[in-house]
Amino acid sequence: MVNSRKASISVTAATVLTAMVLNATVAAQSEPERPRFSGPRGPRVVSPEVSADRRVTFRLLAPKAEAVRLVASDIPGNFRGAEMAKDPNGVWEVTLGPLDGGAYRYNFNVDDVSVIDPRNSSTSESNMNTWSLVYVPGSDFSDTRDVPHGAVAEVTYYSKSLKRFRRMHVYTPPGYESGKGRYPIFYLLHGAFDCDDSWTSVGRAGFILDNMIAAGKAKPMVVAMPAGRTGPFTFGRRRGGAARPPVDEFTQDFRNDLQPYVEKNYRVYRDRQHRAMAGLSMGGAQTLNIAFGNLDEFAYIGVFSSGIFGITGGGPGAAPGPSWEERNKEILDNAELKKGLKLLWFATGREDFLVGTSRATVDMLKKHKFDVVYKETDGAHTWINWRSYLNEFPPQLFK
Repeated sequence: MVNSRKASISVTAATVLTAMVLNATVAAQSEPERPRFSGPRGPRVVSPEVSADRRVTFRLLAPKAEAVRLVASDIPGNFRGAEMAKDPNGVWEVTLGPLDGGAYRYNFNVDDVSVIDPRNSSTSESNMNTWSLVYVPGSDFSDTRDVPHGAVAEVTYYSKSLKRFRRMHVYTPPGYESGKGRYPIFYLLHGAFDCDDSWTSVGRAGFILDNMIAAGKAKPMVVAMPAGRTGPFTFGRRRGGAARPPVDEFTQDFRNDLQPYVEKNYRVYRDRQHRAMAGLSMGGAQTLNIAFGNLDEFAYIGVFSSGIFGITGGGPGAAPGPSWEERNKEILDNAELKKGLKLLWFATGREDFLVGTSRATVDMLKKHKFDVVYKETDGAHTWINWRSYLNEFPPQLFK
């Protein structure tokens, strides 16, 4: 009886095993063959690599490429790119520096094709493309420090003026989420080739503000960074040859949609003495247009590497018809509006291609009895200067 039972169990086990083998065989035959990777995977590549002496090495594995250049216009001496050398393993490499502490955008030009660094997950958006981003420690004001940190949010809102959704970045200072009080509002605009991400990625605005607030150099404030472009970048004409729109779309969006959204949804003051605006390059020109067009609402105005486009005759932004000065003559000569203007601050690099525009704009404003603070620094039209100007401007606000 016992032997019969053992035999029965053995037969059952054999049957189950046979079924499992058959099922596995059928499944293997029904599945497509998976690709197998073979051959060398290439050397391990580290890029970018920042050394203790602030030299930065960039690398790219591209064994079949014929020519590779590093493109990083904000790095001094590298406006037209740096040629990279290929080693026997197919790794292209170049070392630059030592560099001043700060953030730098870059990409690779591989046989005339622009690509970001595949070994670097840190990126920065601009108006029409994405850049790889490297940070070199050593900046007194933009390094990440052990201080209370605010928050930067990507905020989507609907623009009724433009009939589409738009995005901005908004900085709120440390303690905003847990507090109940109101804060001053600072509108900060980017340049023509950038976007609303730029001031917080390559511009390091959040960290700069965190550091100055922690040091007691600036009052806590909310900073709204809009998307200054309402379409693709063009010099005078849009894609396909169509002329620019007859109205200033950004000003419409800012006044009718973005500013009301910010001042309704954030705990900010809504009076002139607690409202500031500044911008770089294109954003500086936009700042002048909006702030002077509504001078009773803005007590603090900053213009970085910019001025009234076309004021020196021709150039980007020049338009037929009455000049900016003629269109705004009533405001420029209004003594009452001048009384409430606490700060009108300009800063431009001596090597900046818009330094003449800045100088001419400052001279025009002084002619109309405005008390203009004008500063010329070393450097050109780069984020190195704009981060420095941002470090100087907010401590002068909301006194």
